[in-house]
Amino acid sequence: MKYALLICDDESASPSNEDLAADPVHQAWEADLERRGVELFGARLRPVADATTVRVREGETLISDGPFAETKDFVGGVVVIECADLDEAITIAGGHPYARWSSVEIRPVWV
Repeated sequence: MKYALLICDDESASPSNEDLAADPVHQAWEADLERRGVELFGARLRPVADATTVRVREGETLISDGPFAETKDFVGGVVVIECADLDEAITIAGGHPYARWSSVEIRPVWV
């Protein structure tokens, strides 16, 4: 099964890339993905201030800066994994450091 892990975060308290690189918990999580051989793709997203939202209404393309949703928690990254089942995906998501203070949403991928 393929799953997308949506790494959610409160950007006001989000660690820097340098902090993540130096975090032994994050390093251990990355090492676990490598050991399992499950990561197909992973990327950290730039802050929501850099986002552009596009909507088309009645044939008109509407563009706005920033996210469409008004919430403090945003998807800050995505990791696509291929593993045995949902139980393994839950174990992997539970090991992500962000699961401690925010959340990791698991979504099955339509193939």
